Amino acid sequence: MSVNVLVCLAHGSEETEAVTTIDLLVRGGIKVTTASVESDGSLEITCSRGVRLLADAPLVAVADGEFDAIILPGGLRGAETFRDSPLLIETVRHFHQSGRIVATICAATGTVLIPHALFPVGNMTGFPGLKETIPEAQWMERRVVWDRRVNLLTSQGPGTAMDFALKMIDLLVGKEMAQEVAAQLVLPPGIYDYRE
Repeated sequence: MSVNVLVCLAHGSEETEAVTTIDLLVRGGIKVTTASVESDGSLEITCSRGVRLLADAPLVAVADGEFDAIILPGGLRGAETFRDSPLLIETVRHFHQSGRIVATICAATGTVLIPHALFPVGNMTGFPGLKETIPEAQWMERRVVWDRRVNLLTSQGPGTAMDFALKMIDLLVGKEMAQEVAAQLVLPPGIYDYRE
């Protein structure tokens, strides 16, 4: 059984969060499709620090695909593009309503999920400097937060991207594969222990 994940990208997406997550998922045997959320459908994405990435397809071409999870990297400008895209918001809503995993990191949590009330219930985290964008009752001060009640995975920033990706591997293909990928990277368990 193949596992497929959709990673959304836009100009201003945080490259460390995007590339680290994509790389680790691929190492874990997960098929990753990257989708541009840019309104003009452009596939070449200039990230927050100027790194250029080439998306596989525009979101409109893949939004209805058979994916097990959707991932939104941070980077404030990219997250704002996600927030302002009706197609992206409806895609996330569809993933959530169909019981699939929605995963956000850094600025994407408070910038995308909260304004559209996509997760009125659910513990979450995000970039600490944007803590005020997440309701106090939902905020958790942890590197990675997995709320199994609503299938929501969130994380704080570039420095937590490996923990975030390892937890995604754990959820989609199992702890053994997460441990194998961590070992390949010569990683000790982080503050958030994906093996819990």
